[in-house]
Amino acid sequence: MSKRGRGAADAARLHDGDEGPQQCGFKIPGHNDSLCQPQQMNHYLWHDGGSSVTQVTGYRQILAVPGMASLLGVSFLARTAITAVVMALTMYVVLGLNMSYAAAGGVAAALTTGLALGGPLLGRMIDRRGLRAVLLVTVAVQVVFWLSVPILPYRALLGAAFAAGLLMVPAQPVTRQAIAAMTTAEQRRAAFALESVQGELSYMVGPAVVILCAAKVSPGVVAWGLGAAIVAGGTGIALLNPPLRAEDEADAGAAGRPPRRAWLRVGMIAVLTMAFGTTTLLSGVDLAIVATLEEAGQVSWAAVVVAVLGVTSVAGGLVYGALSRSVPTWLLLGLLGLVTIPAGLAHDWPWLCVAVVGTGFLAAPTLSAVADAVSRLAPAGVRGEATGLQSSAQSAGFALGSPIVGVAIDVSVPAGGFVAAGLAGLAAALTGCLLSRRCPSPRPLTSARGESARRTDATHVQ
Repeated sequence: MSKRGRGAADAARLHDGDEGPQQCGFKIPGHNDSLCQPQQMNHYLWHDGGSSVTQVTGYRQILAVPGMASLLGVSFLARTAITAVVMALTMYVVLGLNMSYAAAGGVAAALTTGLALGGPLLGRMIDRRGLRAVLLVTVAVQVVFWLSVPILPYRALLGAAFAAGLLMVPAQPVTRQAIAAMTTAEQRRAAFALESVQGELSYMVGPAVVILCAAKVSPGVVAWGLGAAIVAGGTGIALLNPPLRAEDEADAGAAGRPPRRAWLRVGMIAVLTMAFGTTTLLSGVDLAIVATLEEAGQVSWAAVVVAVLGVTSVAGGLVYGALSRSVPTWLLLGLLGLVTIPAGLAHDWPWLCVAVVGTGFLAAPTLSAVADAVSRLAPAGVRGEATGLQSSAQSAGFALGSPIVGVAIDVSVPAGGFVAAGLAGLAAALTGCLLSRRCPSPRPLTSARGESARRTDATHVQ
């Protein structure tokens, strides 16, 4: 069958129609332009002098991928609980141990340090030993940690929090690995957009649920409940056992791990730098919101502003996933930094809600683009380690964003926090852009999947 015939057959199967010839120049009643179908799947061009409308792969098709919906559902449970860990430990130290917020910050810092160091370690273990073996170890560690939290003295809790962070259930990186393995190159943008939306929802739900529960039951019971959710999520992922390599990548393990110098090169460093810059900005924005409203005597409205930030991020992620073309990661991050800087001009909560819309709308798309780029740059044999490095870079950004912006606020005004956060994003975007310009063109791949990925790599690396 000719290429044109195959394209017509594919289009017919997609739309439950006939496999008859598709003619360019077909007229739609009431429309002035004509419709034709070129060689690529799911692309339609309106002949109006060069403009085009592209039919993208729908989210329904992504969720219809076998195992995708269940994976996103189970990992959402685990990620929601993990995002609330710092809040739960803070509430326990302050309310359960009757210690200061500085002491609670020490436990949070120990946990965050463990998370940052554990990402690439667990990813490397997954690459070598497989998913279920790693999940078995991490779930067991979480069971022991959360059962012992209410009986541990403070000094022991510091060390235990570090160990729990180091061996946290790797729900986020595993989800990203599975998405890369279960989807085609054309589907990945929409799939990673759903993953970024999942992350935003988990950050909105997790800490809020912990705060509500802490007002009704003891902090120790809250810790047990949170640990149970993490264990349930990790166990669910182990039972699903999603594929972490595509069918044409199944022999990647037998071929041996490529050395780090073969893949941890300029392009990957650029993406990791932008991952760090994105979360540095977002962490700083949260602090700047609180500082601005505290100065205005409206700190009780901070939750509303943060909710607006989260909702607009979800909307932005869904819109980005439905776009017909990719946007370079450095451009998304640069725009995110630019729209964040003027948010400091708002001095009360209604205007601040309006001011953070741009930041929220670009947050999830930027995180989605980062995840997509990492999945394309990492060879299958080291994808676990690469996604672990991405998680570590983002954890480091979350940890450092607040102190950096806090210093800017202390030496200036609350509006300076938004400026510092925006400039941090712009600096990371500029660095990523300059590094990506030095990234060599990807080597030709032999498989059909690789060929499809190769055609779009250049855009996603940037």
